[in-house]
Amino acid sequence: MQHRIVVLGAGYTGAVAAGRLAKRLHHEDVTITLVNPEPDFVERVRLHQIAAGQDLTPRPFGAMFAGTGVELKLAKVTAVDVDRKTVTVAIAADSPEREAPEEREALEELEYDTLVYALGSGWNDGGVPGTAEHAHEVSSRPGALRLRDRLAALDAGRPVIVVGGGLTGLEAATEIAEARPDLDVSLAAHGALGDWLSEKGRAHLRKVVDKLGITVHEHTRVNAVEADGVTTADGRTVPADVTVWTTGFAVHPIARATALELTDRGRIVVDTTMRSVSHPDVYAVGDAAMAIGPGDKPLRMSCASGVPMAWQAADAIAARLTDTKVPHVSIGYSKQCISLGRKEALIQSVTADDQAVDKALTGRTAALFKELICKGAAWSVANPTLGMPSRRRRVVRQETRSRAQAQAAA
Repeated sequence: MQHRIVVLGAGYTGAVAAGRLAKRLHHEDVTITLVNPEPDFVERVRLHQIAAGQDLTPRPFGAMFAGTGVELKLAKVTAVDVDRKTVTVAIAADSPEREAPEEREALEELEYDTLVYALGSGWNDGGVPGTAEHAHEVSSRPGALRLRDRLAALDAGRPVIVVGGGLTGLEAATEIAEARPDLDVSLAAHGALGDWLSEKGRAHLRKVVDKLGITVHEHTRVNAVEADGVTTADGRTVPADVTVWTTGFAVHPIARATALELTDRGRIVVDTTMRSVSHPDVYAVGDAAMAIGPGDKPLRMSCASGVPMAWQAADAIAARLTDTKVPHVSIGYSKQCISLGRKEALIQSVTADDQAVDKALTGRTAALFKELICKGAAWSVANPTLGMPSRRRRVVRQETRSRAQAQAAA
């Protein structure tokens, strides 16, 4: 009987994990089902480019996984039962598995022996009044496309504010300002501009922001969002036809309805192999997982953390199924790569535990480097073993199935 592996989510981490498992395990011994609501890979690190009006190269999963043995199921995850080892999904309306559109969702239950949970994260409005109703986000392709249409409809001189001075906020603000120099773009940062960067990094960031004409509201907390602007904690009103909210991410809520051990923010607690500490047949990767990195610090939500987590999970699953030694990947950081429009970027060197050091690459060279990083991240999805020789091993041990599944089979 084939070992059933189900991977939830086909972002960077889920897609990489599925592809790497397919390269590590013999196709006769396993089935690998990748569940995702969209048929194309979304380059999340480029969503600010879509919002600014740029078109990206389509990357259909059908082509990326052709001949690998990975089965793509176009569906949305609606529930996970880790005791019964099942996943309930709603089949997408445009899926070939649905013969005709229906008014009600077509639900299907998938059974698994090993689950890889990679549902990632979305935007987090932080409970700030008016954010959900009036603000835009760039953490999803639909959100980026909605923002793109809204910006395209703005006349010259209209105000746009980006709330959040982190990596996402900086990339969104500079991309919009470069693409639409006729707009009045501003940025609201809770602290000083780029206060986590090195002195050189902060100086370059300030130079680029000033050159693009972006007004920066430093040490500013936004307490409310309206249709025509935002209200700050100190009582000021900043006019804005469009508010872009980038203050952080919230994980997908599905895990909260399971028996998995979670953090208070809903992230799945995992060990060093990305295995759930409460349910050994479940692995979690990317933003959905709480893994500890160098300095006993939690790995931050990022592609830089997520892809190595996917490598670790896939290799650990393959090793345990084939009774070989479980490898351990050292997951740490070396750089923070920040695009500042198409012509500028900042590559900030950091310690393994993500603290800035006095070394940074700037300017056009940094922009070319960042573009290489983005292309490499997309390439890694279609080439999950990074060009290294891979040997498909035979499964010699099956994980224990749930009692309910065993009784059903009997």
